[in-house]
Amino acid sequence: MCGALGTSDAGKKAVLMGWVNRRRDLGNLLFIDLRDRSGITQVVFNAERNPAIHKKAEGLRNEYVIAVIGTVKQRDPNTINRNIPTGQVELVVDELRLLNESKQPPFLPGETVLPNEEMRLKYRYIDLRRDVMQRNIELRHKVAIAIREALSARGFFEIETPIMTRSTPEGARDYLVPSRVQPGSFYALPQSPQMFKQILMISGFDRYFQIVRCFRDEDLRADRQPEFTQIDLEMSYPQQESVWNVVEEFLLASFKTAGVEIKPPFPRMSYDQAMRLYGIDKPDMRLPAMTDIREALAPEELEQFTSKFRVRKDLPLQLIRIPRVGEISGTERRTIGTYGAFQHTQGGSFVQLMTDPKRFAKDYPALSEKVMQFARVEADDLWLLAGALNNPEIAAVAEQSLQHFCEKCGFLRLDLAQKYAAKHGGFEKSGDPEKDFKFLWVTDFPMFEWDRESKRWNAAHHPFTSPHEQDMAKLEANVHSVHDPKSPLGEIRALAYDVVLNGTELGSGSIRIHRQDIQSKIFQALGMSDEEARSRFGFFLEALEYGTPPHGGIALGLDRIVMILAGADSLREVIPFPKTARAVDLMVDAPTPVSDAQLRELGIQVKKS
Repeated sequence: MCGALGTSDAGKKAVLMGWVNRRRDLGNLLFIDLRDRSGITQVVFNAERNPAIHKKAEGLRNEYVIAVIGTVKQRDPNTINRNIPTGQVELVVDELRLLNESKQPPFLPGETVLPNEEMRLKYRYIDLRRDVMQRNIELRHKVAIAIREALSARGFFEIETPIMTRSTPEGARDYLVPSRVQPGSFYALPQSPQMFKQILMISGFDRYFQIVRCFRDEDLRADRQPEFTQIDLEMSYPQQESVWNVVEEFLLASFKTAGVEIKPPFPRMSYDQAMRLYGIDKPDMRLPAMTDIREALAPEELEQFTSKFRVRKDLPLQLIRIPRVGEISGTERRTIGTYGAFQHTQGGSFVQLMTDPKRFAKDYPALSEKVMQFARVEADDLWLLAGALNNPEIAAVAEQSLQHFCEKCGFLRLDLAQKYAAKHGGFEKSGDPEKDFKFLWVTDFPMFEWDRESKRWNAAHHPFTSPHEQDMAKLEANVHSVHDPKSPLGEIRALAYDVVLNGTELGSGSIRIHRQDIQSKIFQALGMSDEEARSRFGFFLEALEYGTPPHGGIALGLDRIVMILAGADSLREVIPFPKTARAVDLMVDAPTPVSDAQLRELGIQVKKS
């Protein structure tokens, strides 16, 4: 391999094959940097030593594929290249074979300035030759191997589930596959193997896993692709902690392959805590949490404060702090809240901002000092206060709930964190895994969530998630309140959990329902009749009636794990052949129309707009 030769090989014969990465013509000496996925070796063609071979080598160009046979020679001290592992040796060529020529590529793998992403994706086979992409794909391979080995050692079986299956509602649109032999009927590509892995538990395979392709027809972004790979697992007879321990173990093994030592167990936080402290269910804990300063104020101070600033005292007074930002201009202070996700979601919102600490300290010196001490504000921190505006007119059009308010504050916290990232440095790698990789288990998610558009309660995770045993009485008492926004259904907690890293959800899972009577109650609470439930999930519900053991599991995004380990900004950097944000494969030009003959065979007619 081109990255394998060293000083111990000096004087030996060697055969190298690869691409011409770079050529330098110095007359009688012609130098070629020969590249394969292992690295680069300099090969030398000497006109005095072998004129015919030197003459042949003059025709070599970038990305030609060649084989060379020669003698390994230790370089002179003043010509050593310390930037590459093979930089102390070179291969003096005795024989050259041209294996293939190349057109002039639209860009070269060795270039430091990249073309635009569309060009990279169109010529993906050139882009994948770049050393960064080679390392990313190698890292993906190593992570997958480490996960397989860790789970196999724990007694898990890797079992495949169908790619063509039944269309079931799972939150996103299905990709449908028409059946030629069953005209008018369709398979669906799986959004996840959810029901199949539960059926495997019913079948007696008490520990299942799969590194599996999944498909969702949804709006795309940097960390979302229409086809993606997830680490899927299920266990029989687990507690939540059993699942968490397994996940932490294989994450430890997979991060170790990238040279990162992480330390389980990961911290745990309830969904309610995460919303209150961070305003989001996947908190990035590399920056401080929000602080509700009401706890620092005496009752009369709270009354005076909320009256003066016209904010509600029954909702938090959130202090949002971004460390080490230093002094910012008055203009910057006045524009806080006018950009990013906070502004995008404001609408008729009710968040009242106090963004000038100096004025606050001048007007309320004692209160300011107490607040800063309570929230541990340092001298160079950027901080502001956010309260819920006490305005009956806005209350009539805005949903003034604790969660709604905390979400808004959470958006503002992230907007500020991103805007001042260069100043606070919290997102930069420090070399300390404990600081660079902040893992968290978020637990006790709501069982149901209110859909404002359809004005009904829906399953927050999926309808096979088990509710907390302590909340079963609420479920039984409110199974017929699917259209009541004030129903206690919103208070029922699920045995659902997410594993989060640096503000990215790596995976989501739950303990499942294994009893038919509880499953029936969940369907009732979702407004589903027995007939509808049988129509949508009939085969699965029948399977539940044949001695189903308690079970639970989780699915983590392999692409997201590798993306974070590679330090990449997009999943497209760690997926060999990704789609664009418009779900297009630019290299093969897919999707495309198909012939009328193919459509007729499937009994499909395309309406042209």
